[in-house]
Amino acid sequence: MKILIVEDDPRIAAPLAKDLRHQHHTVDIAEDGLSGWDYAQATAYDLILLDLMLPRLDGITLCQRLRAVGCQALILMLTAKDTTTDKVIGLDAGADDYLVKPFKLEELAARIRALQRRSRELKPPVLCYGALQLDPASQMVTYDQTVLSLTPKEYLLLEHFLRHPGQVFSRTVLLDKLWAFDQEAGEGTVKTHITNLRHKLKAAGCSQELIETVYGVGYRFVPPHV
Repeated sequence: MKILIVEDDPRIAAPLAKDLRHQHHTVDIAEDGLSGWDYAQATAYDLILLDLMLPRLDGITLCQRLRAVGCQALILMLTAKDTTTDKVIGLDAGADDYLVKPFKLEELAARIRALQRRSRELKPPVLCYGALQLDPASQMVTYDQTVLSLTPKEYLLLEHFLRHPGQVFSRTVLLDKLWAFDQEAGEGTVKTHITNLRHKLKAAGCSQELIETVYGVGYRFVPPHV
């Protein structure tokens, strides 16, 4: 998932981002409400972890603004406010869940998994295209029952393509979607990961070029012949 943490306390944001990256998520951190708004307008996040007591723009107002412009990201509020009234206000503002500080990272991870399951209700649990299968729950990819050993970024690229078969993505769009703002990566980085992904698919027995280059535009996933 591509996750945005909007949190002004680095003692919370830093270990939280570290733990989420360890779980193979791509993570950006915004240190105040207006920065969070700018980040959310610049790219599409799957999940926003939103503090309420933020400088420059509070979390409730930010959440309302995001929903007003059609933001589809899951929003999980993180706050020290623990009254029923506070929770109702947060959920009514458009949040999908509400977690009171202090919290254990294990509980946050469980709530994120629950939100993921909820968002996947209308999606197939396993992405299957011929002999190619990607299981988001286990993050396992196989081709003709051969397990592919992918790096986290190769996995994210493949999952993104499989969720949008036939759709062309430029390198710039892939960078915006799958890389964090603070990661030093250019279009050459995307090309390298695509090349490595193709080699691993070929080594697993895939004879067809599943990730096709659309010259001058970008890349698209072409479902295999069955």
